[in-house]
Formats: sequence, structure tokens, C-alpha cells
Amino acid sequence: MVQNNVSQADINWLDDPQVFRVNALPAHSDHAWYRSTNEIAANKSSYVQRLNGHCQFAYAKDPSQRVPDFYQADFDTRNWDDIQVPGLIEFAGYHKFHYINTLYPWEGHIFRRPAYTMAPTQNGAGQFSQAPDNPVGQYVKHFKLAAGLLDQTVRVRFEGVQTAMYVWLNGHFLGYAEDSFTPHEFDLTPYLTTEDNVLAVEVFNASTASFLEDQDMFRFFGIFRDVSLLAQPAAHLEDIHIQPQVATDFKGGTLTVDAKASGTLSGAKALIEVWDVSGKPIFETTTTLPAQGTLAQTTFKSIHLWDNLNAYLYHLQITVLGKGGQVLEVIPYDFGFRRIEINQDKVIILNNQRLIIKGVNRHEWNAASGRAITKADMRQDVATMRANNINAVRTCHYPDQLPWYDLCDQQGIYVMAENNLESHGTWQKLGAVEPSDNVPGSLPQWLDAVLDRAQNNYELLKNHTSILFWSLGNESYAGDDIAAMNAYYKKMDASRLVHYEGVFHRPDYKAKISDVESRMYATPAEIEAYLKDNPKKPFVLCEYMHSMGNSVGGIKAYMDLLDKYPMFQGGFIWDFIDQAIAVKDEVTGRTVLRYGGDFDDRPSDYEFSGDGLLFADRTEKPAMQEVRYYYGKY
Repeated sequence: MVQNNVSQADINWLDDPQVFRVNALPAHSDHAWYRSTNEIAANKSSYVQRLNGHCQFAYAKDPSQRVPDFYQADFDTRNWDDIQVPGLIEFAGYHKFHYINTLYPWEGHIFRRPAYTMAPTQNGAGQFSQAPDNPVGQYVKHFKLAAGLLDQTVRVRFEGVQTAMYVWLNGHFLGYAEDSFTPHEFDLTPYLTTEDNVLAVEVFNASTASFLEDQDMFRFFGIFRDVSLLAQPAAHLEDIHIQPQVATDFKGGTLTVDAKASGTLSGAKALIEVWDVSGKPIFETTTTLPAQGTLAQTTFKSIHLWDNLNAYLYHLQITVLGKGGQVLEVIPYDFGFRRIEINQDKVIILNNQRLIIKGVNRHEWNAASGRAITKADMRQDVATMRANNINAVRTCHYPDQLPWYDLCDQQGIYVMAENNLESHGTWQKLGAVEPSDNVPGSLPQWLDAVLDRAQNNYELLKNHTSILFWSLGNESYAGDDIAAMNAYYKKMDASRLVHYEGVFHRPDYKAKISDVESRMYATPAEIEAYLKDNPKKPFVLCEYMHSMGNSVGGIKAYMDLLDKYPMFQGGFIWDFIDQAIAVKDEVTGRTVLRYGGDFDDRPSDYEFSGDGLLFADRTEKPAMQEVRYYYGKY
């Protein structure tokens, strides 16, 4: 459940799947706001104050050893260590690197089953809050408000924190949040001072959220994405929803812009302007700023369509004006016109042309910092995709950093935007399908948590043209809860398709879950058998080829199916980049890449973390030549 107006932290929330967000502000679109167009040109908003950099830090091996009352404003942390934010606690040397695929990290050490899976009364009390294997990171950051944030409503925004976080300001409890890969915001305004402010964050490695975040990856924890303070002016657009719709003749289109506003709205107005790619103005209107409603709607007789070959983006700018006509904020956003649907022949078409997915799965990765990656990493990844005829990416298996979606919009990379959900270890044991303790399943106690993750993903990313599919998550089996996620996306967004592979294990849910037939590692013969049997849905390989060792040589057999069966839409290779960590070799002193199991991490799936088309240092493997050749034929 989402709780508000809670004044005290409770460590028992770690054990309760029904508590996942406390006092956090509602999810909203990822738009930025500026004081002027000059700030937009400089890409620096005076409404934003970064809190990245050094924090004072304490590490505890388990909850019982953490420092009490560290969040108090007068607590003395002068003898604490320093840690870099964004960053991961393992890379700072406090905790062991651990790679695991299907199993949970505690398997073989501590017996755990998700709350309410074994009995209605089995509430999981104490399994994380009193656990001997749940390390804790405590962060303290002192800051003084920048001039541009004084005397305004101010929130703190955490772009990514793994796995569960508690937040205080000047000794006052702000809130609690799970869902490691989506932003969380908390209102600071009642407790801010004009001088020294003390932000305290307590991050737990594990909570009930861990059962929902069993992705095939190194398991880290800490504040691994940006932390910022955001001020909002007297009248502020809290959320915008940009809805470009292509006409049935694919020549014209309609643009609708909806918004939610907050603050003092009396007399406030919004100026909405649209330019084409050359900077030519094509639309302008001014309207009274509503608390919630449509800011603008207009029809264009002629539009340029967006796709991989021509990533044509229009520029929207919204200027919020105060009662006296003064500029309060300026919001820029680029958008494109494109239309994805399944036609009468059960073929996915984009802009009235068959969609062929030449894709990869991509974990966020940097060999020197794990999942704390940089914009330079992202730009290099997009450039590598374009150079090798890769036109699509699945954000396995969580939402990525926000600049990634901007780059995909700009470069014409099709996106399957995946929810932060994988519960593989709850239904597959030693290779066998055994879902006795599967979550979320059809358990009411887990429903709200996964619906919240769906809402976070949708609200944040809904304006990105590159997103063609919402993906409900990965390898979490299927049940009523995932069916409810599917229904949520269908209710909220008719402009995209919904994907989920795990329903393959529960064919009784196929009418309720996923617009496509999606499978992992199906052979060409299995795909052909499906396509010959009067299929109900188009076929997408959400994972195939498994680029590990001397792999990818069989890609031609899959590509040949594209010529034979229009309902075969292609797929996403597993995966883009190795997960390996750069360390100094103890003997030679040289920097080397080490994989799962090289850090005495047990249980581990060892070198299985190395299945990318790129090595972890972003050097292309020989397999990329095969991908470039065959993907280049379509």
C-alpha cells in the first residue's frame, strides 16, 4: 500500500510486501523545467541542485549493528568514512561482489519463502528486519540551499536506490521507498533551513522487494543514480502527457497535451508552442492553467513520421506564466508521430509497415562502477547499436536511467520498456517449474506492489516516442496479479502494445496477458511450428541466441524465418554487454575483467554473467560481426 502522513520510520516495513512506499510523492512524467530559454540552451536549470558527490557513510553488517539515531541533525559524523554518490557500496569496498542468475543470494545459507506464499498467516515477520545477512548503508549529506531554491517548495529526488530506503531531513522522517530502478521524491519544504541541512538516508540490501528483483545480474545495493533537489515555482506543471496520434491515412495527425498543475493557479496561464525539426513554428496557443486537464489540442494536415530510419522529432515548449505575465517555468520536450498496432493479419505494423525487431537486451553496465553508469556509456551504446544495425532494445529487466530514453528517441532505437520485476527463483528450482511459492502469482498481498511498479514505469516514461512496448517484467510466471498489470496498461495507454513472456507457462492466462506470443530461446523449428498452427498472436523472441562463448553463429536460421512468416517479428539477443568487473590482478598488477564466482561469491552462476556482444570494457566481440551482417539484411 501507499502510505502518507507517516511521521515515524518502522523497520518492519522491510518484511511486509504490502508496504512499499511511504510519504513518497506520486509518480509523474520525466519532464524538466527551467527558469528561461537561456537555461534550456545551457542545459542547466536553476531550479535544480545536485547532491551528488561525497557523503559521510557508515556500513553495518546487519540491521542490529547499524548506528541508532544517525539521522538526527546534531549527530556527530566527523569520524565516518566518505562514499561517492552515485555509486555502489560493493565498489566502495564494504560488501562482497555477488553474481547469481535464478537463485536468490541467500539460497543455501538462510531459508526464506515470500510472505503469504506458504500460508495466509505466514507474514514473513523478521525475515529481513532481523536478518543476519542484510547489510545496511547509512548516508549523511550536509547541504545549503542554492539561491535558486530559496523560499520555494523543494523536493528531493532519488533516481535509483537499491533495495529499500528510509529518508530523513534535519531529524524529521520523510519517507520510505522500494522499487530500486524508478525515481522516488519526497517533500522537504516543512523542514528546510536557510543554512545547514542534514539529509540522512538508510539503505538496506534486502527487503520483500528482493523477491521481485531477482534479475540475472550482480546483486548490488546503495544510491547508484543521481540525487537532486528540485524547486517548483508558484505555479508548476507536475505532470504532462503528450499524445501525438497519427491519422488513418498516415499523412496527418493530432496532438493533445494534457497536464496536472500545482501551486497558486489563479491567473496563471500556459503558452504552448510547437516547432518542426528545422525550427519553424507550426503551432501556438495560450490557455488558462487548469489544475488538471487539456492544455492544447490541434490537428496537422501533414506530418513527418518517426521510425528507425528517420527519427523525426518535433519540439514542444510549454511556458507557465504568472498572474502578471512573468515567466515562472519553461518546459521543453521532443516528441514524434508514430503508430504501432496489430493488423487484421495479426502482424505488428509500425506506420503501416511490418515491424522487424533487430534487437538486443541491455543491462546497464560499466566495468569500473557496475550499474552506476554515465551518459558517455549510454551514448557509446547507442552508437554501437546504430553501427551494427541493431534497431531495438529491451531494458532488461527494469527501467533505465532517463537519458537513455532521450537517446533512443533521438536515434530511432525502438524500446521495449520493462517493469522492474523478476521473481525467477520463486517458481523455477534447479531447472524445474515449481511455482509453490511464486510471487506475485495471484496473491492479494503482492498485488499493490507490482501495480505500483507498473504505474511508476508508465507515468515516468509515457511521453517517449521510442517506447513501442510496455513489458510487464521478466520470468515471474503468471497469475492474476500480472493480469492486473496488463489491464492497467491497457486502460492507460492505447498507443502501445503490451509484452510478457512468462504467460507461456500459464496458457490459461493468454487471453488476459500480452499482445504477442513471446518466448525465450525457442528453436527455429519450434517457432515455425507455432506459426504454421493458425496462431492467435504475432511471435517475438524476447531473448534468443545467448551470446556466450562461441555463440551467435546460428542467427541465420532465425533470420530466414523473417522471409517466410510475416507474423514472426524478430527478437532481442541476450545480451548486449558482459557483466564483468575490472580489478587489478594480484600477480601481474594488470587490470583484468572478472566474472561471477571470481569473488568467492556463492551461490553463483560463474561466467554466465559474460554473455554479451560486447566485453565489459565495451570492446566488440567477434560475434558482433555476425549480428551486423544479418541484421543489416533487413
